[in-house]
Amino acid sequence: MTNEYQTLRVSDSSPLLTITLHRPEVKNAFDERLIAELTAVLEAARQRNDLRCLILQGEGSTFSAGADLAWMQRASHQPEADNLADARRLARLFQALDAIPFPTVAKIRGAALGGGAGLAATVDTAIAAQGTRFGFTEVRLGIIPAVISVFALRKIGRAAARRYFPSGEIFDADRAREIQLISEVVPESQLDTKVDELVRQILSVGPAAARRAKALTDLVGSVPYPAVLENLAREIAETRACPEAREGLQAFLQKRAPQWPETSP
Repeated sequence: MTNEYQTLRVSDSSPLLTITLHRPEVKNAFDERLIAELTAVLEAARQRNDLRCLILQGEGSTFSAGADLAWMQRASHQPEADNLADARRLARLFQALDAIPFPTVAKIRGAALGGGAGLAATVDTAIAAQGTRFGFTEVRLGIIPAVISVFALRKIGRAAARRYFPSGEIFDADRAREIQLISEVVPESQLDTKVDELVRQILSVGPAAARRAKALTDLVGSVPYPAVLENLAREIAETRACPEAREGLQAFLQKRAPQWPETSP
């Protein structure tokens, strides 16, 4: 366990990295320090080849209530240049989470509001306990979900964004699943078990293959057809020729657990 942070608890048990937002007294709301510390952890994690899964969670009964109002008030009174720099630091945080090359999972309970909902939208998979509340609540404060909008729109689509961005409505976990903000809703008593099951599955597959499969989701959407087909052909050709793929195929044929090469990913 690493305790060098004031606003986070970081458990580095390679190949699993668990980050816990640790400001329970304000429902794990973002402030300058949390933004800086979380960004630093994520950017460092991105550079590591030994990590294969990241869990993001909140300390106590709430995942994250979004922005700390005291921080937002301080930012609003800063000179324009300082205010913009502060906003860019928040944007960098979400970009750092999105850029993690291996699977990311959010374990959500209590509430994920404002920036907390943004975190749910930015991770690869979000699993929530029944009773969790969600909302893009920025407009309630007279602001907008600008920084998180690119990630939220990618998850929930334009129609749901046009409903919930301007209204600031709070909705339940079932509705969050319906609009694909989260992938699964489970009873509170089963949340830890469900996340553990998913992590075990992630850690059982080829490490390099998991990273390349995640990268594939961006590749397919960013390259025009038919050029994308050539890129995809190269991807599968390169992947199946690597030692990891050879081991995976051989293990399947021999009906045994694969022994992934230590050089992966």
